[in-house]
Amino acid sequence: MNPPMESVGQYLHGARDFRLESKSLAEPADDEVQVVPRSTSLCGSDLHYYNHYRNGSISVKEPLCLGHESAGQIVALGSNIAQLNPTLAVGDRVALEVGVPCENCADCQNGRYNICSELRFRSSGSKFPHFQGTLQSCINHPAKWVHKLPEGLDYETGALLEPLAVAVHAVRRAKNARSDQRTCLIFGAGPVGLLCAVAAKAGRFQKIVIADIDQGRLQFALKNGFASSIYLVPLMGGQTIEEKLEIAKRTVAEVAKLQWADGSAVGQVDCVFECTGVESCIQSSIYATKPGGQVVFVGMGTPNCTMPFSEILAKEIDLLPTWRYANAYPRAIEIAAMSVASTTLPDIRRLITHRYEGLESIPAAFQTAGKTKDGKGDLVVKTVVNFPSTS
Repeated sequence: MNPPMESVGQYLHGARDFRLESKSLAEPADDEVQVVPRSTSLCGSDLHYYNHYRNGSISVKEPLCLGHESAGQIVALGSNIAQLNPTLAVGDRVALEVGVPCENCADCQNGRYNICSELRFRSSGSKFPHFQGTLQSCINHPAKWVHKLPEGLDYETGALLEPLAVAVHAVRRAKNARSDQRTCLIFGAGPVGLLCAVAAKAGRFQKIVIADIDQGRLQFALKNGFASSIYLVPLMGGQTIEEKLEIAKRTVAEVAKLQWADGSAVGQVDCVFECTGVESCIQSSIYATKPGGQVVFVGMGTPNCTMPFSEILAKEIDLLPTWRYANAYPRAIEIAAMSVASTTLPDIRRLITHRYEGLESIPAAFQTAGKTKDGKGDLVVKTVVNFPSTS
């Protein structure tokens, strides 16, 4: 066996405390491939760890390398890869599916490996030792959880497949909707909300309203074809439960007055994708949904909230929570390919507004990713760190 090689990465030692460190990296195991990450886009959970050294209730227990939205190039194969997956070869460009489940429990056996209690997820502090992220020069990763990139998808687009898989999973959760359902409302014009719009357009939803508190993001969504109509949510805060629910009703009443391109009123929608996790948006989602419709919860935010339960009952609304994704990468690759090759879908590459290069740039990349506008006043949607090939 060859001696272990080194992988250099940025490791978080505390809130906003990145340190460039070199770690030993053994040869890939029999069922692993060795991958050089080429592009990693930054996620909201990365920013939570960066700013707080924790993500909600999950605290970091050892220096953590962040990054999980990633694509790279295979540079070495484990000894059994020729038998496990003969289509993989050194030099292949791949997207990384970074949640690795146990594959043995009932959830894994039923295809819902995203809720496997033993799942390890790169750049997360949920398991110890932590499954380190992709903001480093080289990693070993199970071959089963890499997906070859087709021609036409570059590394940056490959990195976007991870959040697109979240969106694909969310739209699939609404698969039992009536066949005539065609309208949806999306709360949140961030990357996940915009990608939900793409996945919804690739499915059955033809008319999409996106609502957000940021006018710049809404205009971006409308200009680039992610939304049919947009709504700027006013910043209002009620003190009592009754006041909060009344605000939610007023918000929905204003959305209902919007018009589709054909001049018809938006009214109530068939499905809502709630991508903010904000209590007021969760409440508005219930009121905005037609009888027999669905609310798909994608965003994590308010841990506990009050919902208008009588409204849910009287309209038989299906409430569908989502957690990451399962079996979604093949469909995400299909949608990404359609997105970059045709005009039928918005081009997801437009989400990337800011680019950084190399390990040394990572602290600056995080500073930018945490803002809605950069120092020049330009909109920040998605920030990516690239590691170009030196060969």
